[in-house]
Amino acid sequence: MNKTDKLSTNMPEDLRQCIAFHGHQCPGLVYGYLVAKKATALLGLTRAKDEEVVAICENDSCAIDSLQVLLGTTAGKGNLIINNYGKNAYTIISRSKKKAYRFSRKQYYKYNGKNKEGFAMLDAAISYGSATIKQKMRQKLLKATDLLSRPFDEVFSTRKVEFSMPPYAPLARSEVCNKCGEMTMSTKMVSTDDGKRICIPCSKIQNIS
Repeated sequence: MNKTDKLSTNMPEDLRQCIAFHGHQCPGLVYGYLVAKKATALLGLTRAKDEEVVAICENDSCAIDSLQVLLGTTAGKGNLIINNYGKNAYTIISRSKKKAYRFSRKQYYKYNGKNKEGFAMLDAAISYGSATIKQKMRQKLLKATDLLSRPFDEVFSTRKVEFSMPPYAPLARSEVCNKCGEMTMSTKMVSTDDGKRICIPCSKIQNIS
């Protein structure tokens, strides 16, 4: 059994937690794991119970789930902000330290591990759409293992950015939509020409009709 095959038994416990939350192991999850670990070291973070830590993500990829697990930046708490630019970049903010770092992936991924020819064949099969489920899983495992073995600075660039206190998640009372009757956050309501307050989905239906 080689180093790659042993990953499932030798992986860090916190990575196991990320995989359990996400549902499977994949390279995207590892990208987020690496960022979370680096941010924790640089900012002296502990997992956020509330909104002490904020993550601004420039994509909506698998990586975000590692940030949720390790940093406590979650959609429900409002300290996970997604600006989906399709970029593998993440800004992690510590409110108490008044510091922020932006991490961005450096370049196109290139496999550096052993069995490069085998990886290239798997990668080609996936690109051509002929890969089996087993081959896809194998390719993900090889790539994830390779990423975990690299120095962080080889994968991501790290830049300290100007700190700006992000707003806290907004709180507002709920109102009844005058069209569908469902409870809706008051700040998300739309006012109609006749003075009624309706939800966004109902406003779209009204505009179409």
